[in-house]
Amino acid sequence: MWRDSETNIDLLDFDYLIGITKEIIINDDLSPSSIGVYGDWGSGKSSLIEMTLKELSVNKDYLCIKFNGWLFEGYEDAKTALIGTILDEINKEKKLTAKAKEVIERLYKNIDFFKLASKGVKYGLDFFITGGLGTIADITLQSVVAKAKDKVSNVSEEDIKGAISSAFSSDQIRTNLKSFQKDFAELLAKTKIKRLVVFIDELDRCNPDTILETLEAIRLFLFAEGTSFIIGADERQVMYAVRKKFPEIKGNKIDIGKEYLEKIIQYPVKIPQLGVHEVQFYIMCLLLKHELKDKYGEVLKFIQDERKKDFLNFKMSFGLIEGKFPDIEVKIKDVIALANQLSAVLSKGLNGNPRHCKRFLNSLSMRITMAKIKGIDLDKKVLSKLMLLEYFKDNVFKELGEMQSLENGLPEELKIIEDDKWDKIEKLKLWKDDDWFRNWTKIEPKLSATNLQPYFYFTRESLQLRNTTETQQLSIEADSVLTGLLSGSDSAREEALKKAKQISDFEALQILKAIITEIETASEISADLFKSFISWGSTRAELYTETIVCLNAVPGNNIKVSFIPRINQFGSVANKTTEISELFEKWQKDNPKLKAAIINELK
Repeated sequence: MWRDSETNIDLLDFDYLIGITKEIIINDDLSPSSIGVYGDWGSGKSSLIEMTLKELSVNKDYLCIKFNGWLFEGYEDAKTALIGTILDEINKEKKLTAKAKEVIERLYKNIDFFKLASKGVKYGLDFFITGGLGTIADITLQSVVAKAKDKVSNVSEEDIKGAISSAFSSDQIRTNLKSFQKDFAELLAKTKIKRLVVFIDELDRCNPDTILETLEAIRLFLFAEGTSFIIGADERQVMYAVRKKFPEIKGNKIDIGKEYLEKIIQYPVKIPQLGVHEVQFYIMCLLLKHELKDKYGEVLKFIQDERKKDFLNFKMSFGLIEGKFPDIEVKIKDVIALANQLSAVLSKGLNGNPRHCKRFLNSLSMRITMAKIKGIDLDKKVLSKLMLLEYFKDNVFKELGEMQSLENGLPEELKIIEDDKWDKIEKLKLWKDDDWFRNWTKIEPKLSATNLQPYFYFTRESLQLRNTTETQQLSIEADSVLTGLLSGSDSAREEALKKAKQISDFEALQILKAIITEIETASEISADLFKSFISWGSTRAELYTETIVCLNAVPGNNIKVSFIPRINQFGSVANKTTEISELFEKWQKDNPKLKAAIINELK
C-alpha cells in the first residue's frame, strides 16, 4: 500500500512548478516574498512544497521550516504560535553568538507582548495590574478579576478593565511591531541565514480566525529581507474566511476575499488538474514501486529520462521497455496494462486527483492482501474493473453482487451484456442506456467467464450497505456543496448547484448518496430535500440512472403531489421519459392521490 501523505519524489510532473517556486525564493530582487501554492484537496500541494524544500535545504545558508497551524488551533494564538515556531527553529538550528542571543531574547519578550495584546483583558491583568499573579489556567475575565481582587484590595472590575485597555495603547503596539521587525532582521544577519523559508500547510483546514491570524503574522515578516512564506491551501477556503470576517459592503463590487488574499500573497502558483496521460503515469509509478521493490529506482529513472526527451507526447508502451529489464519485464508490462485500464476512467471520474487515485489503489491492494491471507489469488485486472463499477455505479455493482450469489459467481446477464445483446436483459435494464456502464463493459478483461464470488466476498462491506450516512471523505469544496444542498435554503442550494462542474464524478455520486440516505431515513420527505435530490441528480449524465434507482425504491405513498412536476422535468432532462412513465404508473397504484397530477403532467 501507499502512504496517504506528501512525498519528495516527483511523480506528478511538478518539476516546472518546483522550479518557479524556487526561482521566486532565491531571487534577491523579489525578497521578501509570499507564495501561494493553490490546488484542490489532494491535488499534491504538500508534495510540491516538500520537494521544493528538499532542494532548497541542500544550501546550508538556507533555513527551511514547516508550520502546521491546524495542530495549534484551540491551544495557542496562531500569530504567536507561528512567530514562536520560527524563533525556536532558529535557536535550535544555529549556534547563536552572545549578541544574537540578546536579540532573540528581545524577540521572545515581544512575542509575550503580542500574546497579551491579542488576548486583551484575558491576559493583560496578570501582566499589568497585579504585578504577576502567575499562570492563570482559567483565563476568562471573571476568573482573572476574582484572583486580582484577592491579591489587590479595593479594585473594582471597571478599574481593572480600564487599566488593561490603557496597557496596550496603539502607540505601544506600533512601537513593539517596529522593534520586532528591526530585531528580526538583525537576528537573520547575526546568524548568517541567507534565506528563511517557512512552509505553512493545512491552512484551509483551520477556522476563519486562525486563517486570518496566520496571514497577519506573515504580514509582520514581509518587511524582513531574505524571508519567504509558502502557503499551501485551497484559495477558495482562504477567501471564504476573509469574507466571513469582513462582510461585503452593500453597493461595493470589490471581492474583499480576493483583494485581501492578493495583498498578502504576491505570487500564486496554481496546481493544474492531471490529464489522462499524467494519471496513467502516476498510477504506473505507484504500482511499479509496489511490484518492483529494489528495482524500482532503476526502472523509474529510465522511464523519467525517456519522458524528458518529449514529455508533451510521451506515452508509456510495452515497446519502450522491450529487452531493457528482461528479469522483470513481465511485471512491468502487467503494471502498464493495469495503469492503462484505470487511467481513462479515474482521470475523469476523480478529476485527476492524486489522493483519490492513491486511495483507490490502496483499497485494491488491501483486498488482494486479504484474499492472500485466505489462500486466494485475485486477478488485479478483474478486481480493478469491478472496483471501478463499485466507485462510480455502486447500484449496478450491488445488483451484480446479488446476482452472482444466486448463480454460482457467474451473473448470466453480464454475459448477455458482454455479448452486446442488451435487448435481452431484465434486471439491469435501467442501465442499458447509461453510456458509462456500456463503456465499462467493453474494458478488458471480460468478466462473464470469471467466478466472481471471491471478488464480491472481499467487497462485502459495499454490498451490505446500500447507502449509509458515512460517505467517503469529501474535499472541502464537495463538503460545502453537500452542506448547501442539505441546508433547506433556496439560496444555499442555488450556490451549491453552481459549483456542480467543479466536483468530480466520484464526489458527485458521494453527494447524491448522502442525499439519498437522508431521503431513506426521513419519516416524511420534505419539499426542500426532494428539490435538492432532483436538482443534483440533474446536474450530469453520470447521476441520471442512480437517481432513477432511488426513485424506484421510494413507495408511492411517500411521494407528494408537488414532487410530480419536478420528477417529470427530470425525466425530460435525463431523456428517461419511459422510465418515469413506468414509475408514475406504479405510484398511481400505491397512491391514487397522485393520479390527477400525473395525468396533468403527461398531457
